[in-house]
Amino acid sequence: MRRSPLARPLTLLLGTTLVALAAAAPPAAGSDGAALPAVTPRAETPTLYDDAAGGNADADDPAIWRNTAAPDRSLVIATAKEGGLRVYDLEARPVQSIPAPPAPGPDDAPGRFNNVDLVHGLRLPSGRADLAVTTDRGHDTLRVYRIDRNRPGGPLTDVTDPAAPPVFSDGQHEINDQRTAYGLATWTDTGTGRSYALVSRRNTTTLALLELTATAHGTVGYHTVRTLDLPATFRLPNGSSWTPCAEPGELPQIEGMVVDPTGAGTLYAGQEDVGIWRLPADLSGTPHLVDKVREYGVPGRYDPETEECTPGADPGYGGTRLSADVEGLTLLTEPDGDGHLLASSQGDDTFAAYDREQADDNEYEGGFRVTAASPELDGSEECDGAAVLNAPLGRRYPHGLLVVQDGHDAPADGDRAATGFKYVDLADVTEALDD
Repeated sequence: MRRSPLARPLTLLLGTTLVALAAAAPPAAGSDGAALPAVTPRAETPTLYDDAAGGNADADDPAIWRNTAAPDRSLVIATAKEGGLRVYDLEARPVQSIPAPPAPGPDDAPGRFNNVDLVHGLRLPSGRADLAVTTDRGHDTLRVYRIDRNRPGGPLTDVTDPAAPPVFSDGQHEINDQRTAYGLATWTDTGTGRSYALVSRRNTTTLALLELTATAHGTVGYHTVRTLDLPATFRLPNGSSWTPCAEPGELPQIEGMVVDPTGAGTLYAGQEDVGIWRLPADLSGTPHLVDKVREYGVPGRYDPETEECTPGADPGYGGTRLSADVEGLTLLTEPDGDGHLLASSQGDDTFAAYDREQADDNEYEGGFRVTAASPELDGSEECDGAAVLNAPLGRRYPHGLLVVQDGHDAPADGDRAATGFKYVDLADVTEALDD
């Protein structure tokens, strides 16, 4: 598939030689996921159902917005795919529901909000504003919402520039193939004050750096600065090449991403069937594979009838802490500059924590599970997105908050796909990681 004419001359390609160096390192020792400590949620959002009766809503990715003037009135902003965007308060109660845009034509896909992240203090003609930015996978665009907690009718207002172009596609014919904007992380360069969105492309290894810009009309648009393709094929220690098994024509995609804003900015990107990459947030320099999934290097055969891959024998080149898919990545920062990179290990329903220090090669520092607090308040399974904020959030979460997606909300309602978000007291998480 062709790339945007704007992005094509700036694309940076990485070959398998680079990957051979990262892949050749022996896997480090890790802990058994079943033995990890457990934390329990304090609250959960109402169940979302991915069917016609439930509005085709499917929980995916959250972000936490702190109301600095009144922390008790902070918000969780979350994507629901074709169900659009949901806003919740700190009691996990719905505050606002924003529908995804309709399909432009009868044969086109409707809007589908995949990931969300925040930008703080972007300068608009009316003054600085906090923004929620989402990837609209259905339309291959970003959508941008201004956050105003006191606004009548709901805190979010759509301020997307109507002229904002597709992120990757050349036109509707490409958008309909759905190789569109997928994962998302925002980043403000502390040196220049410019704000960016880093976006991945579905079913490919492509990342794009987009600069967010305000218009004279008070809307927000974007333009592509550069793109980069992460590897799709990997040289194994035995000299063979390996590509994760997938449907023909699909490459190992990236979704979960987060930027550590310290210094020049560092992007952590989760390639779902491969592992976690670390690279400069401006997409320059050399990516480094921080950790690999257990399934790394396992051959597979795609069965078109079942649309599934049958794995072969494990050669033992994978990691020990992550089970595919690598999903939500979020940054737990500490006032002294320490903290953790948290990653959702979707395949075994755990979360892995890595040191933020690159000098320590982001050393693994433990993990945890989010398990049921009661029969009515279950834990998190097959977690997609996660967000953490280490700041006081009023009386209920004075030590901060972790929000995780739950891919199998309980109790189930027949055969309906049920999802939602769980709220976890951050004090419980930090205690689990200190054990």
